[in-house]
Amino acid sequence: MNGDDDHAAGTGSGDRSRIRLDKWLWAARLFKTRAKAKDAITGGKVQADGQRAKPAKEITVGSMLRLRRGDDELTVEVLALSDQRRGAPEAALLYRETDDSLAARTGAAARRRAQRDAVQLPGSRPDRRDRRTLERIKRGDNPITNE
Repeated sequence: MNGDDDHAAGTGSGDRSRIRLDKWLWAARLFKTRAKAKDAITGGKVQADGQRAKPAKEITVGSMLRLRRGDDELTVEVLALSDQRRGAPEAALLYRETDDSLAARTGAAARRRAQRDAVQLPGSRPDRRDRRTLERIKRGDNPITNE
């Protein structure tokens, strides 16, 4: 086999100055599958160098990526390229999250935690009487007069 066959088969040899965005996001473990990375890109949740990107966009070392995953928004700088998914410690070496992004994410997580702690949950599940009262409230009936 020559070098061209290796590159076509995707074994990892060849020129690594550019790589597809969806493949890099998967290899960097920012998304669990390449299909989920592609869906996020086509859904507008990933920007490369300040512009909306396509899955086949080729990125290089030094590219800045902004991506949204759930409630979190990350801004990362590409430090290395890889098209092979490896362990988390090795994948973390492929990018660096900016200080502003990290501070915003930790602040948002603290706010979500505070909101969750502020909600007073009942001590137990509603019994039959409580369920019927809740149903009356949902229907718009007055639960006090219909008891």
